[in-house]
Amino acid sequence: MSDFTLSIDCGGSFIKSCVLDESGTMHAAPTRVETPYPLTTERFLQTIKEIADSLPQAKRVTVGVPGMIRNGVVVATPHYINDAGPHTRMNPELKTEWWGFDAQAAIEAKLGIPAKVLNDAEVHGAGVVTGSGLEIVLTLGTGLGFAIFHGGKLSPHFELSHATVRRNTTYDTWIGERERRRMGNTFWSRRVRLMVSELRPVFLWDRLYIGGGNSHSIQQRDLTLMGDDVVIVPNSAGVAGGVRAWQL
Repeated sequence: MSDFTLSIDCGGSFIKSCVLDESGTMHAAPTRVETPYPLTTERFLQTIKEIADSLPQAKRVTVGVPGMIRNGVVVATPHYINDAGPHTRMNPELKTEWWGFDAQAAIEAKLGIPAKVLNDAEVHGAGVVTGSGLEIVLTLGTGLGFAIFHGGKLSPHFELSHATVRRNTTYDTWIGERERRRMGNTFWSRRVRLMVSELRPVFLWDRLYIGGGNSHSIQQRDLTLMGDDVVIVPNSAGVAGGVRAWQL
């Protein structure tokens, strides 16, 4: 058995993966497949298995899943409970199937190797935090991901994305991909800057990292105005954090 870690970043639109050695170096070209819908838990497990079979054999697997994950169990997750993914009809049967699903145990049984299942923003953050002070991670993609680290240790997760903002709209919608497309990058980028300015006095972070597929759409002027304690990190961190996640 190799010392490789299979790292899988599950998003609302795509599932990305790669195989890493203990230093975090990739040992196979990263892969990306569309998230299949409707996504039952069994279809999810089969997709994970197909990804694992297509890459070099690993001794363990790290999986980042959107939503509230506690001890590898899906307390609640968006997107996957909908018929056709984000912003489509919620399927009550899928919700019942996913909420309370012990993803970590199921993946271990499916692949036959140890698994660690965390919120996707937490895995992303594991790849970028320095371990000094209070570090906040925001990921901008289909919606908003959020994670807190203190002294390099992962803090209990809470879903900032579900907090209400602007007339009963949640952050997940207000800052998500659909709004970016509607507004265009210039105005959406200003909205991100406004969100950062409103969250700063709430957390008083030492460093804020912004990642995810839409982080590159933040305009340089807005990034400059956010301040030196705000750093844009590559989307690849969502996969590269798969090794360091085991040290959290």
